[in-house]
Amino acid sequence: MALPLFNSIASWWLKKRIHQIELFLKYPGDVQYEVLQKLLDQAQQTEYGRRFDYGSIRNYEDFRARIPVVHYEDIADTIDRTRKGEQQLFWSSDIKWFAKSSGTTNAKSKFIPVSQEALIDCHFKSGKDLLCLYLNNNPESKLFTGKSLRLGGSKELYKDNGSYFGDLSAILIDNMPKWAEYSSTPSNKVSLMSNWEEKLKAIIDESVSENVTSLAGVPSWMLVLLNQLLKEQSVENLTAIWPQLEVYFHGGVAFTPYREQFEKILPFDSKCYEIYNASEGFFAIQDQNFSDELLLMLDYGIFYEFIPMEHYSSTDSFPRAIPLWEVEKDINYAMLISTNAGLWRYCIGDTVRFTSTSPYRLNISGRTKHHINVFGEELVIENAEKALDYACRVTHSEVIEYTVAPIFMNSNQKGAHQWMVEFKIQPEDLALFEQVLDDHLRKLNSDYDAKRNGDITLCLLKMNVASPGLFYRWMKEKNKLGGQHKVPRLSNDRSFMEELFELEAELV
Repeated sequence: MALPLFNSIASWWLKKRIHQIELFLKYPGDVQYEVLQKLLDQAQQTEYGRRFDYGSIRNYEDFRARIPVVHYEDIADTIDRTRKGEQQLFWSSDIKWFAKSSGTTNAKSKFIPVSQEALIDCHFKSGKDLLCLYLNNNPESKLFTGKSLRLGGSKELYKDNGSYFGDLSAILIDNMPKWAEYSSTPSNKVSLMSNWEEKLKAIIDESVSENVTSLAGVPSWMLVLLNQLLKEQSVENLTAIWPQLEVYFHGGVAFTPYREQFEKILPFDSKCYEIYNASEGFFAIQDQNFSDELLLMLDYGIFYEFIPMEHYSSTDSFPRAIPLWEVEKDINYAMLISTNAGLWRYCIGDTVRFTSTSPYRLNISGRTKHHINVFGEELVIENAEKALDYACRVTHSEVIEYTVAPIFMNSNQKGAHQWMVEFKIQPEDLALFEQVLDDHLRKLNSDYDAKRNGDITLCLLKMNVASPGLFYRWMKEKNKLGGQHKVPRLSNDRSFMEELFELEAELV
């Protein structure tokens, strides 16, 4: 089939989904309530469903009062039983796939169940919706006249006790229809390579001669790949390699610290579309050009609940959670999900803030565990990203990676925040960068500002410039290169920061 004709047919087929999306935009509460009822009906005869008598749950209030909120550690044993072959524990269909996630700071692996329903009705459906929304906003797109360069996980799939586990991206690639490989690069064989550095070279070798029209992957790792490609080709912009490149689909980490670097190397008229997905499910998609808001997708077999962070406690099994139809704008919520893979009132560890309730659009504001609140300052990732972006623009600098940890009070010093930052372009005046960053944090966060007032509790933040490649070396030593692995941004302790200082000493 000629590529222009394939582009037209694929675009027409994908845009048919718009009418279904408009349905949940118009009736969000009804759609979500229907999702909850369907989930409960399907799981009635499971061990979990019998334990909590799902058959007698008549409304959301019953559900909220009867089912406890859980974290991974609370259900790890049940998941392990399923991995060893037991079924009908928390979901009605057999679960043989598990998305392996090591988390950001915890070396212990998590094995997130992935059912057939989750694969089809959530993960694959969301991929089509992402293209659908993009094409609906850009009717002149020639997306399918070329290929999508996908940058997925760096682990192979392993069979274990009759079940399979690996990076979610590897599971998705392994289950995709054969025709999907035709429109993607690199090949499945290269995509599933386990050695990140060998894989990097193989991706470049396979993709450099292709007509790439879109990119998809985590910003931090995609930037590593693209910078290496530009260096090898001795060019400064991807236009020279892929002149028809028109969009970059990204997620996994905040885009703000990387935006300026991508703008320098992408074609000037290309677009960036953000997604919000995790091993546990696919949640939201940017549905407008040049927007920083994400549309919450309501018909993927996921029922959402939200806990205001002021009421959140990781040890409370029955916190005051609310359904989607009760959320308000500009409040920081911890998100709970109940899914078609058998996760029930599961806290995924992310915090979100709604920017709109008609339709329901949101921003990812941080993590329930990844914040700094040693001195009552309640600093979240959203504050750090915005302040860092502002300081870079003021001082004409660029950041590659960063992390922040507290400096604890003692008899000789007051508290402060210590930043370790690796620059691509270092500011000429580091003290100015430090001051601008601190001032903007105070503007963004009233709690931080109050603790900084008069240096009574918190002193001016302390800036440390990381040696080139420091964060990459740490990730490599932890076997966390590529895929969804992320540098911890904010910590309430100094363990990660001290590891970085130890590596710094070795590099000197």
